[in-house]
Amino acid sequence: MSAARHAFSISFMYHYEIHCMPSLPLRKRPIDIALIIFFCVNLFFITYIVDVEQLIIEDPNHFQYPIWPPSKLVNLVHWYGRNFDPLLMARPAWWRATIWIDALFFGPFYVFAIYAYAKGKNWIRLASIAWASVMLTNVSIILFEEVMGEHASPRLARVLLSNAAWVIFPLVVMYRMWQSHHPFSSTDPGNGSTVDH
Repeated sequence: MSAARHAFSISFMYHYEIHCMPSLPLRKRPIDIALIIFFCVNLFFITYIVDVEQLIIEDPNHFQYPIWPPSKLVNLVHWYGRNFDPLLMARPAWWRATIWIDALFFGPFYVFAIYAYAKGKNWIRLASIAWASVMLTNVSIILFEEVMGEHASPRLARVLLSNAAWVIFPLVVMYRMWQSHHPFSSTDPGNGSTVDH
């Protein structure tokens, strides 16, 4: 087989795998259901309530309540910070930088990811890997500060437990998306094996 024909065959098979393989119904992908719930929690609570509060209110000890988030949710964030997480209340510049990443990049990702994971769209694969990589990096830096930094938490076990989902779910996403070009399908035609969803 000539090099041109070989390249054409590879290109055709790649196109088939990405665009033509049917996805499993969502009800048969329980891990993806859990991921969608996690993305929804992030989109509708963490990113655009908890994070927005930290971007709008620079000093939680001297502030006026903003229009958004609602005052009760602002109080909830401050209660958690005062009782468990001094870093959240201190809000150093590098911390706010991670919040901006969340608001500007992760928020839109969650919108697309909720749709793509529900419908089994393979185009979300590379974006998912990128999201998981950046999220794990950010959380690792934050937890290092929580353990050993200037604003270390006096209730470390509680803070680690509160942040565990942002370690576990990115690792799950990385595994799900790394193992196949078509992670939502039942069979990998490259090796004929069944993919566990």
